[in-house]
Amino acid sequence: MSAKAISEQTGKDFLYKFICTKAPIQNKFKYARLRQETDWDLLVQEHPWLQTERLVVKPDQLIKRRGKLGLVGVNLDLNGVKEWLKPRLGQETTVGRAKGVLKNFLIEPFVPHRQEEEFYVCIYAAREGDYVLFHHEGGIDVGDVDSKACKFLVEVDGKLSEQDISSHLLHHVPENRKSILASFIVGLFALYEELYFTYLEINPLVITDAGVFVLDMAAKIDATADYICKSKWGDVDFPPPFGREAYPEEAYIADLDAKSGASLKLTILNPKGRIWTMVAGGGASVVYSDTICDLGGVNELANYGEYSGAPSEQQTYDYAKTILSLMTREQHPEGKILIIGGSIANFTNVAATFKGIVRAIKDYQTPLQNHNVSIFVRRGGPNYQEGLRVMGEVGKTTGIPIYVFGTETHMTAIVGMALGHRTIPDQPPMAAHTANFLLNASGSPSTPAPSRTASFSDSKSEDANRAPMCLKHSIPQGKATTLFSRHTKSIIWGMQTRAVQGMLDFDYVCSRDEPSVSAMVYPFTGDHKQKFYWGHKEILIPVYKNMADALKKHPEVDVLINFASLRSAYDSTVETMSFSQIRTIAIIAEGIPEALTRRLIKMADEKGVTIIGPATVGGIKPGCYKIGNTGGMLDNILASKLYRPGSVAYVSRSGGMSNELNNIISRTTDGVYEGVAIGGDRYPGSTFMDHVLRYQDTPGVKMIVVLGEIGGTEEYKICSGIKEGRITKPVVIWCIGTCATMFASEVQFGHAGACANENSETAIAKNQALREIGAIVPRNFDELGEIIKTVYDDLVAKKVIVPAQEVPPPTVPMDYSWARELGLIRKPASFMTSICDERGQELIYAGMPITEIFKEDMGLGGVLGLLWFQRRLPKHACHFIEMCLMVTADHGPAVSGAHNTIVCARAGKDLISSLTSGLLTIGDRFGGALDAAAKQFSKAFDSSLIAMDFVNKMKKEGRLIMGIGHRVKSINNPDMRVQILKDFVKQNFPATPLLDYALEVEKITTSKKPNLILNVDGFIGVAMVDLLRNCGAFTREEADEYVEIGALNGIFVLGRSMGFIGHYLDQKRLKQGLYRHPWDDISYVLPEHMTM
Repeated sequence: MSAKAISEQTGKDFLYKFICTKAPIQNKFKYARLRQETDWDLLVQEHPWLQTERLVVKPDQLIKRRGKLGLVGVNLDLNGVKEWLKPRLGQETTVGRAKGVLKNFLIEPFVPHRQEEEFYVCIYAAREGDYVLFHHEGGIDVGDVDSKACKFLVEVDGKLSEQDISSHLLHHVPENRKSILASFIVGLFALYEELYFTYLEINPLVITDAGVFVLDMAAKIDATADYICKSKWGDVDFPPPFGREAYPEEAYIADLDAKSGASLKLTILNPKGRIWTMVAGGGASVVYSDTICDLGGVNELANYGEYSGAPSEQQTYDYAKTILSLMTREQHPEGKILIIGGSIANFTNVAATFKGIVRAIKDYQTPLQNHNVSIFVRRGGPNYQEGLRVMGEVGKTTGIPIYVFGTETHMTAIVGMALGHRTIPDQPPMAAHTANFLLNASGSPSTPAPSRTASFSDSKSEDANRAPMCLKHSIPQGKATTLFSRHTKSIIWGMQTRAVQGMLDFDYVCSRDEPSVSAMVYPFTGDHKQKFYWGHKEILIPVYKNMADALKKHPEVDVLINFASLRSAYDSTVETMSFSQIRTIAIIAEGIPEALTRRLIKMADEKGVTIIGPATVGGIKPGCYKIGNTGGMLDNILASKLYRPGSVAYVSRSGGMSNELNNIISRTTDGVYEGVAIGGDRYPGSTFMDHVLRYQDTPGVKMIVVLGEIGGTEEYKICSGIKEGRITKPVVIWCIGTCATMFASEVQFGHAGACANENSETAIAKNQALREIGAIVPRNFDELGEIIKTVYDDLVAKKVIVPAQEVPPPTVPMDYSWARELGLIRKPASFMTSICDERGQELIYAGMPITEIFKEDMGLGGVLGLLWFQRRLPKHACHFIEMCLMVTADHGPAVSGAHNTIVCARAGKDLISSLTSGLLTIGDRFGGALDAAAKQFSKAFDSSLIAMDFVNKMKKEGRLIMGIGHRVKSINNPDMRVQILKDFVKQNFPATPLLDYALEVEKITTSKKPNLILNVDGFIGVAMVDLLRNCGAFTREEADEYVEIGALNGIFVLGRSMGFIGHYLDQKRLKQGLYRHPWDDISYVLPEHMTM
């Protein structure tokens, strides 16, 4: 959603902080906020004027016409305010059909004034610009301001001057007030633009001799402009509409949404309701709500929400568990219903999202059974067959009744089944698997291209019913009637390789001669080439760093598909429109601020460029061209026969619903001629009427389907077109969002533009007007397919449409990655891992999620246990490992490893090179004795050699005992590192047989020479063997294997790396220069004959 209402206090905060005007604004920031828990003494202490001035008190909860409702206390002292609040604060009240609790109040100074000093001013956004409304009589009796107020349009990018205001708006204002009003309104408009307001109303605005007083204010801001206005807005609190509580679960989902590239929305309507929904897609979510309400479920509908935009399995799990948690809190005598619905996805992997939902269902298995929950599922899109299979399986294993349907079932049929209006089929027909669509049933490797170049239906030479062209509703000057052909070439902005491959596969299956993608633009890399498939062979598509180079080298391109993010989509589109060769631009990003979109529309109209979007999946012209991910994957392209043109053209707002229309039209007619999803924003770049007029003027289009929506008035232009005879082809149209008028409080649906600001913008009003003017309007969405079929059959009967013989498309090989995703093939992995998995939402170490590791405070030793030994080690083992890392971290700069690191660092090498130089010295002579000591002592101990025999044997063989001996330390000057470790091991290890054996050896060696002690390497080596063998986590074979493969030396390498890095940083910090060893510390011993 873009336009969001803010509280009166927030609106006044913005106004007082940022307005720039010569008008003397009074009572700035002079208000006190009051809630039930407010301490009156503290409030008075913070606002001492409460005790000295007359006051006004009113609720600040998005309630309209508070004065008319008796919800404003006027001209009271502080005690009077308290008395006035007693029957209201914390009490439930009814406003219209909404019931809510009054809990937020605003107290302000009372401003004595005369009626003639009250004025009304309002600024609101429209497609063509911003309207400024002014009326010289303000207050609660202002009445119908739309009909009474003076109105002035400031066009997009236009300026508002004091002269404009004086000459157009202030006709009935006293002369002595005109200057101050003009200055204030100019400042207000500048504030409105600067802070991205979409609506700003002040009523009344009071002007007295003392100055300007803003008494009551209502406002909405464009929430998508947060990234632009954050420094001025701060953290804005968007209150819910009156009558609806703000639930923590809604805030949780909003937070998930903000952190995700996907769309996750949740509005709780009735937490005690019986019917819960979990719908994929902004348009589809509205359709399901409509159908539930249409079938009498409005009072039991518990929530509105949607998930779309390819959320991950984890995100879908988090969303689903929130819904399941809410619906299993209170019992319902009739049990509960969960509708998991959706249209046919364009690019979301249905199986991946369903796996998240299945996880949630398993987690809530018992509560779902206890609450007698039945689940109805309908979905289509990439890998939906696997998703439906998984969903069906969980129903069988959990015993929860889950009814599963695919694209063969009408989208909303499951609602009728769930509510008892339709029979649930015993064995629903299974749609063909993805792979079936990629097998050429004809046996021919390709299909002759000429057989699918024209419309699938035979066109008449003339359209007999064509009415004379009406200039009033003509296509904007300079814009093309035909946007795409079989020769259309495009540039893709963004590294969208999956979308590009989908376009190339579509081109190939349509038997295009050449790919529709000429190049890609990606500013974050240098110019290069990207590899793609064209049928069976590989091709290269160039990628450019900037748009100018791409267009210069590809003059044939006239379409841009802009996948830039919401932050950069505006700038990249503006740049592209500076090149005259571009005639069509599709903007995919959702969340572009409305003010920026309107600028793009103005620029496009001036240059004759057609914009599809923003917030769209794009459009498709079967047999010719498709935008990005439109139409879904190849299986859906083939199932909906989008590889060749039919006779029906459609336009919708929703991308997901456009794919649903592809399915409906392919099942009820000869197929789609062209389809466009204009996008869900309030101001789409092109409108319903723009495309309907194109279709009207396209001979191959025989009938038109429009899926309208609540919000805006664009559908009324279609009414005018039909009435005036500009549109003569049959128009089947249905506006979704009919449920909105049934809700007690306002609900913002998934699309930013899906919100009615007045009765004429409701779906019910639009459907009624269209029906009355002669458009073909079904009774509900359920009937849409039947109505389309009826109209199509009538056109066939009249010979307007002559269906052609079906021609099979050429085969397109399936991508290896997708075939593997579907489980159609298998391949041995290049290598295996069993310690870590980063593929999911959360990193997993040896089967343990990273959050659990921190929750249980496992520490570095615990992590090392998971990654090195694939198991949780006992606490004493984890602590011992951490102690080993600490004592081996460093042993001064003189040892070989530290020396090498220092020399390397002083030679100007980087951290990695210097660290590696030090690590390469580790071996049997330096640091690598852990493994060797462990092996030697273990072998002797396991062979039952007594300590003396072991020492004698090693001496006889001329071998050193690894882990024995120290250059500095001795029996008389013990190594405190060893002493610390020994004390811990003796106190905490369950058994230390090998350590005891090593200490016996030490007694013998130190009796010969006092420095032949068990050193730190040897101690750690033998102690680690005792740990592995006796901690209870390993078998004897596993313990010996870890010693054999070098795990113990890893402890020294890991620990000493900390010290080496310390030496590197130390040398850099001290800014030490290149090291050169002094010559007097080198003994030069040359052969005698060389010195003579």
